[in-house]
Amino acid sequence: MWMRNILFLALCVTGLALVGRNLLDRDRVDTPRDFRSGRLNVTPASAAPDGAEKGQTTATDLAVVVAKINQEFRDHWREKGLSPAARADDLTIARRLSLALTGTIPSLEEIRELEKVRPADRVNWWLAHLLEDRRYADYVAERLARAYVGTENGPFIVYRRRRFVTWLADQLEKKTPYDAIVRELIADTGLWNAEPAVNFLTVTARQQEGNRPDEVRLAARTTRAFLGMRIDCLQCHDDRLGNVTLGAADEPRGGKQADFHKLAAFFGQARTGLTGIQDDPKRSYQTKYLEADKEEVVAPQVPYGEEIFDGRGTRRQQLARWVTNPNNKPFARATANRLWAILFGRALLEPVDSIPLFGKYPPGLETLAEDFISHGYDVKRLIAIIAATDVYQLDSKADFEVTPAHEQEWAVFPVTRMRPEQVAGAVIQASSLTTINADAHIFSQLGKFIQTNQFVERYGDLGEDEFIDRGGTIPQRLLMMNGELVKERTDQNPVQNAATRIAMVTPKNHQAVETAYLVTLTRRPTPAELAHFTKRLADREERNRAGAMEDLYWVLLNSTEFSWNH
Repeated sequence: MWMRNILFLALCVTGLALVGRNLLDRDRVDTPRDFRSGRLNVTPASAAPDGAEKGQTTATDLAVVVAKINQEFRDHWREKGLSPAARADDLTIARRLSLALTGTIPSLEEIRELEKVRPADRVNWWLAHLLEDRRYADYVAERLARAYVGTENGPFIVYRRRRFVTWLADQLEKKTPYDAIVRELIADTGLWNAEPAVNFLTVTARQQEGNRPDEVRLAARTTRAFLGMRIDCLQCHDDRLGNVTLGAADEPRGGKQADFHKLAAFFGQARTGLTGIQDDPKRSYQTKYLEADKEEVVAPQVPYGEEIFDGRGTRRQQLARWVTNPNNKPFARATANRLWAILFGRALLEPVDSIPLFGKYPPGLETLAEDFISHGYDVKRLIAIIAATDVYQLDSKADFEVTPAHEQEWAVFPVTRMRPEQVAGAVIQASSLTTINADAHIFSQLGKFIQTNQFVERYGDLGEDEFIDRGGTIPQRLLMMNGELVKERTDQNPVQNAATRIAMVTPKNHQAVETAYLVTLTRRPTPAELAHFTKRLADREERNRAGAMEDLYWVLLNSTEFSWNH
């Protein structure tokens, strides 16, 4: 009898060891297509991956642009008398890229695969992996949608925000050129559920006026989201504080109230009917100017760049082509600045939607804008260039005193607080050893969706002004320490939670501690941390090792380090 018990125990131990090996050393992540082809690689041509396909964009093409931006920042730091921090390690860069592009942290299986890639190629491999993951399209679409349509659900009868975000994600996944996306947003017609782009208009619908789109709100959205210009302050009066400069470069002028309303007039013919959004040539836009006695009809006119305005098509088509014209540089600048802000957590030029029409710009901005235009408004290429720059790969700490000047001038990577959905996504991913993506089990995806929404509702959404620095609050800290999400994701549960599974399948305490650090903080513990927590596990090994792992997880998830993008 005792022999059978020993045999049974041996089989159980062997089974757990095999399960542990399968969980902790997986090979389930495919090599990204764009990495194989070299399309988004910025390593020197001699170091390009084997088997690169002919006719693809070469690493040299991207590397030239990256080198130019790197030089601009080096010159900038020299001028300011600053020394930059050293390069961050590969896992730190992978974590910040994952948070920025997918709203979560790398999984253990992704980390294992990344570390199999040779060091010189890891950032290229990881970036290509993320950009081919549907999580990238979904997450970046949501971030962009905040600038396009805001965060509210809007008038339900004529507006479908979820449908709009899904459509936008589809465009990003299909690599639709960004200028084509924006033209469709401004000028599309049809029903809001069949033609999702028109939700850009219907979100402003005025129900008391037959759901007619609000021209004033649309003009403000268009200039802020697509041109990086705040001219909506002109809707009530002329600019008397010198905040808005319009006109031509050789003859700049202050902004006038008429500039804003002439832009709004491009949306004046849009109406909502049985077939959705259509343009009625008989309609006109009217407004009452400051100190005027009555309303007057306003003809559409662009506030600058009249030489590139062609006047063809409907009024909205005219505006859409002017906004996205390759010679309309503010369009490319605004896009580069917003994507920079998404990747860094802080805009290159702040505020993100207030870029001067003329003047001197921060290092890198003009180069990024020009490359964006010359390469067909390729969003993935723009992201790849930013991610490959020295400034993006800098560490957040240094072997010298980091001053506010270092942070302000980008000589260190800016540390910003993680967004609410990033905190939730990171907690949920940390509780799973496998990747929770579109290929994950439907229950895992559904659980993440529900728990993220519940957590963000309690934690507090950042709203449209998402790049405004906000301090943490006591309720947010209490939610992390005592809330349902962290509790459910750290409780002893061998089916759902990584903490329990690591305790079950990892026989060595130091390996268990290292694994916990990798899946929560995307780094290995320092020697002091490893020694401390290994001893704590050893002390409780015979009593409740799973409980000790639960405690370790709770500590790591509630650490200050976990909640920042570093």
